[in-house]
Amino acid sequence: MAPKEGGGRVKTGDHLGAKAIAGAPTAGGGVVVEVREKKGSLRAAIPTMPFPLAVICLFLNTFIPGLGTFISAFTVLCGARSELVSQRGVCCVFWLNVAAAFIQILTAVIMVGWIMSIFWGMDMVILAISDGYRDQGLPEDV
Repeated sequence: MAPKEGGGRVKTGDHLGAKAIAGAPTAGGGVVVEVREKKGSLRAAIPTMPFPLAVICLFLNTFIPGLGTFISAFTVLCGARSELVSQRGVCCVFWLNVAAAFIQILTAVIMVGWIMSIFWGMDMVILAISDGYRDQGLPEDV
């Protein structure tokens, strides 16, 4: 694993919150381990939107499964960032989001799509919050 830029927070003995590099030994004798979530194509295609829009999409996904996801697909065409845009292009990411919306709509009948839709909306809000911290220069673990 490559060291994380800027280090990470480590809680060890008497050095609570000390900065450390992933994989390096710490003062308390522990080792920092970096965990990365591997996302599938659909999850990686979720766009990073402004916080208010992400909350609206979550609200829509909660009451009308797939609608917030469908609207978020159009934010990709308007310049919203996504992990996949650089790899697959804007059109592909747009269609992946549209596909995710239709999967949520079609499977909402058996409750799977409704639950998926809510989690999708929560991911949108989490991405918006983490992006907001990054833009403001605030630490992400505040």
